[in-house]
Amino acid sequence: MRTVFLLAHTGRPAAIRSAELVVLGLLRSGLRVRVLEQEARDLPLPPEVELVAECTPKVFDGCELLIVLGGDGTLLRGAEFARGSGVPMLGVNLGRVGFLAEAERDDLDKVVDRVVSRSYEVEERMTLDVLVRTNGDVVHRDWALNEAAVQKVSAERMLEVVLEIDGRPVTGFGCDGIVCATPTGSTAYAFSAGGPVVWPEVEALLMVPISAHALFAKPLVTSPTSVLAVEVQHGTPHGALWCDGRRTLELPSGARVEVRRGTVPVRLARLHHASFTDRLVAKFALPVSGWRGAPHETN
Repeated sequence: MRTVFLLAHTGRPAAIRSAELVVLGLLRSGLRVRVLEQEARDLPLPPEVELVAECTPKVFDGCELLIVLGGDGTLLRGAEFARGSGVPMLGVNLGRVGFLAEAERDDLDKVVDRVVSRSYEVEERMTLDVLVRTNGDVVHRDWALNEAAVQKVSAERMLEVVLEIDGRPVTGFGCDGIVCATPTGSTAYAFSAGGPVVWPEVEALLMVPISAHALFAKPLVTSPTSVLAVEVQHGTPHGALWCDGRRTLELPSGARVEVRRGTVPVRLARLHHASFTDRLVAKFALPVSGWRGAPHETN
């Protein structure tokens, strides 16, 4: 029997109502729905819903799709489960921007119809593998879909870093931090730090300084096979590594963070064939009035 896993931000009334509508629609169409016990306590769900105690990759066995209802934070949480299980994630945005989302709150009926009829496509998004060394020893491994950010934790002093690409030093300076991002993450923290918007189908890695005290502190776009490294200099206050703004690690002076293309992608379910250009205009409410389009040739 076809099974869908549902993940929702139950702290929002809109998410509770949306979850109820999605669940009822899927059950009426003959699909099974699986939900976390902890979230089910806050949701008015019928008894047919299958409850699981914890969200490990194993509980996704037999699931064809992960539907996530919420804002950017909930979608990134869902991406953790999607990556670990290999199940495609279909995001419904209940927050503000929601670049990872494929649908909005008003599209719930359409979402259910598309899932029931299997009218969706799956694309893979690049991730980052993150490695931390101290004194040459590997002390931590992590990953990110959007970005791995090395940041200062002391408000009164900058973080002194040296940047490296493919084993060669590039520059060093004091700064508030460095964002290493994927094209997917180019519209997230890296964008706020002044980085470029990169179309998702472009294979590249980004390195974006945050408030750097230097003449040369421009965003860098490298090959997807490059290895980016940020070295926290000795004598500087300790910093912190943040992966997707969800997982953090303290970085002592002398720590080295290496970022490379991830070996495991995140799979996203897509309902629309709209271009990323249209998504960008819609999400950021960009002004396009006056556009006439390319001229049409006449014979």
